[in-house]
Amino acid sequence: MKTLFSLIESPFHPDFRILYQELGIAEERFDSARNLHRAMQKQTPDFFVGEFIYGWGNNYAGANVSNLDVTLRSLQYLAPQAKMIVFMQPNEEPHIGKLLELFPIHAVLTYPVSEQAMQAALDKPAVPSP
Repeated sequence: MKTLFSLIESPFHPDFRILYQELGIAEERFDSARNLHRAMQKQTPDFFVGEFIYGWGNNYAGANVSNLDVTLRSLQYLAPQAKMIVFMQPNEEPHIGKLLELFPIHAVLTYPVSEQAMQAALDKPAVPSP
């Protein structure tokens, strides 16, 4: 069975538990990146889902672009095969390119995220690395 780690940092994160079950994917839900990172030490996911929040005026604008940078770097190291799926608010669209320059994001889905869009992202084949 495939595994999916969801990092839930806002109330906007959709609940796709039924979809995941139908697709034979076991979801683990985390409310903090720290707990997710601990879990990755024991088991690596096939999928990661998290919400992109641009670092407006804080130190993210320097070394990190967003709330997801540390988690995505950890995934690259611990679970390089994992497909990274990112949710974002429409007003974050001008900034998502900065994240895409740094990480091999499998899919970016804009809120409101439909079940059909999520299933398409999960079913989409991985793009081979150069």
